[in-house]
Amino acid sequence: MADKSLANGDPGGYQAAEARAGSHARRLNALRAAVLGANDGIVSTAGIVIGVAGATLEPFPILTAGIAGLTAGALSMAVGEYVSVSAQRDTERALLDKERRELAEMPEEELAELAGLYEAKGLQPALALEVANQLHAHDALAAHAEAELGIDPNELTSPWLAAASSAVSFTIGSILPLLAIMLAPSDIKIAVTVAAVAAALVLTGYLSARAGGTPRLPAVLRNVAGGLIAMGVTYWIGRFVGQTFG
Repeated sequence: MADKSLANGDPGGYQAAEARAGSHARRLNALRAAVLGANDGIVSTAGIVIGVAGATLEPFPILTAGIAGLTAGALSMAVGEYVSVSAQRDTERALLDKERRELAEMPEEELAELAGLYEAKGLQPALALEVANQLHAHDALAAHAEAELGIDPNELTSPWLAAASSAVSFTIGSILPLLAIMLAPSDIKIAVTVAAVAAALVLTGYLSARAGGTPRLPAVLRNVAGGLIAMGVTYWIGRFVGQTFG
């Protein structure tokens, strides 16, 4: 009978692979930014070009709207990520600076505080104090930042990297619906675009669930349903506007 455990018969190898994977929080943050950017690019641009196609199938207005939406969306994602991550990084730096001052001005009280934190997690008082002493001797700031603040001083997120990643992922996501609607024959432009977008959302939903270790089907269904609703709403709005004011 096949071994269906997590380690698959090799606990040592499983633990080594998990250690090589690094911080789950950091990986999940990168995944969130990439999937959010790609999905926004796919759905936003698809909604724009489908909405315009609801009013007119002329290629130039569709292309113009699609490129404008791609450019504005990529820049908006980049600025949004830069601002939010910069604010987070500034807050983390302020907290770390405060912790440095506390360690410099009241080291004994900080040691007792760290021991208390470990004791609250279940360690016996003597062991908690010994652990706190050893961690203080090794890297007091890192020990307090992790236990007290939930921050790794050596892994603060880069705002520039977050901004660039979001812009690139949005652009990549946007290219698919734009190409689909521009290259498809006029009589099936909308159908081809909807099919291409649905396929792309299936893929991003599957990849995000696989990377995050979560069930695939709910992630895929959420992605596809959200994209189809967005395209449906914008198509009928475009069709209404085109027929009413065109």
